[in-house]
Amino acid sequence: MKILFDHSHPFLLAHGGFQIQIEQTKAALEAAGVEVEFLRWWDDRQRGDLIHFWSAAGTGYLQAARARQLPVVMTTLFTETCNRSDAQLRRQARLTRLVLGLPFGEGVKQQLAWRAYNLCTHNVVGLEAERRVLEWVYRVPPANISVVPLGLSETYLRAGAGDRREPHLICTGTITERKNCVELATLARAAQVPILFVGKPYHAADPYWRRFEKLVDGRFVKLHPHVGTEAEMIALLRAARGFVLMSRYENWCLSAHEAAACGLPLLVPDQKWSRERFGPAAHYLEPPGSAGNTEILRRFYEAAPSLPPPAVKLHSWGDAARELKAIYERRLAR
Repeated sequence: MKILFDHSHPFLLAHGGFQIQIEQTKAALEAAGVEVEFLRWWDDRQRGDLIHFWSAAGTGYLQAARARQLPVVMTTLFTETCNRSDAQLRRQARLTRLVLGLPFGEGVKQQLAWRAYNLCTHNVVGLEAERRVLEWVYRVPPANISVVPLGLSETYLRAGAGDRREPHLICTGTITERKNCVELATLARAAQVPILFVGKPYHAADPYWRRFEKLVDGRFVKLHPHVGTEAEMIALLRAARGFVLMSRYENWCLSAHEAAACGLPLLVPDQKWSRERFGPAAHYLEPPGSAGNTEILRRFYEAAPSLPPPAVKLHSWGDAARELKAIYERRLAR
């Protein structure tokens, strides 16, 4: 069995969790005996049994693959959409059906990803909240959806709790608007709670990054440059007092799971992804801008040394690879 990985967005344009997911999944599949190659768009002699497309493939792409009887499994991150309220999802579903049912505008419809979820061979997501998006909004049959957990490396799974000796909380991830880093830094200064931010911007000229830089004071807003090794990140996590995140939205959030693996209590946004993954075992912020967040952050900081990490199952990339391998085999057997 030979699987071809394809993706529409070059990693050099945007680093982050999706890149880690793709790279780690490839390595774990190979360790499980599955041959995996990145699809070489220029090579018409490359052969494979199935394409795993990481994001929503275009309808033309899927139609061409179907004509060649080449199955396409898609993994899509419904990061913002899966955190919408049920009422918002129902409205989105009505709009989607209305647009797709119009007797004109076929050229525009071909540019939308909406049809892709039913044209592909199978859909893979990480959360039940994302499964609901596919079922409710795009009417994908349940049999054509699998929920496969994201994993952690063995290094993280073996890390365990550290001495948590540092007097700061820690926030890891790209310094960008979606992570609400400026808002969290502003909150840290208002609550007088030290937070160490570990990460870098997508590019140094980003105006949001410039705003964030001005808030770094070395006291309540600390900055550690992006780290290049797991060992260095684990050392920073195990030394911190607790983990805090204030993103506008996430889906699985590898950073939060890495922090939990390193023994840290979590303070995260109160959203569908976080409730599904951590339930009552995490601590929750109100929406950004809420007056109550200053006190919530201060109380979490004071209590953090005695708080346990969330007792949730942490998966390995090997676990994810075994589930994907079974999906590939079922689809190829048809």
